[in-house]
Amino acid sequence: MNRKIIPGVVKEQKVCSVTKDDTARTTAELMANKNVAAVVVVGDDGELTGILTERDLTRHVVAKGLDAGTTMVNDIMTANPDTLSPDDSAGDALELMHSRNYRHLPIAVDGKCVGMVSIRDLYRSVKEALEEDIRETEAFVFGDRYGA
Repeated sequence: MNRKIIPGVVKEQKVCSVTKDDTARTTAELMANKNVAAVVVVGDDGELTGILTERDLTRHVVAKGLDAGTTMVNDIMTANPDTLSPDDSAGDALELMHSRNYRHLPIAVDGKCVGMVSIRDLYRSVKEALEEDIRETEAFVFGDRYGA
């Protein structure tokens, strides 16, 4: 689990973003169109100010019977979210996400979001690492590397 978040787990990516003045409905539509479960909230300068997830929309808008067309992102987002740097490891991400019960975590450089890691990304990374360990162990046990 020593892989760096970028590029080991996710590639640098164009992350979907909204502003605090967008509505829950336009954000939900963007998320549906882009097939993403989380977006970052950015200020006028492009700096990361928050994160909004499908879970936030469900719990803070739908479950409360609010009008998604008038509910503002600012009222339902998680402000000042935890972030990781691209050089942090997949293990660091997994530990933080597990301890704080996150499913998505922004990756930031100098206050700007350059990626988003999800629990699904980390699952894939752990699975690949375990498969590689198994192949190496089998090669060692069954002699493919004997004497090497």
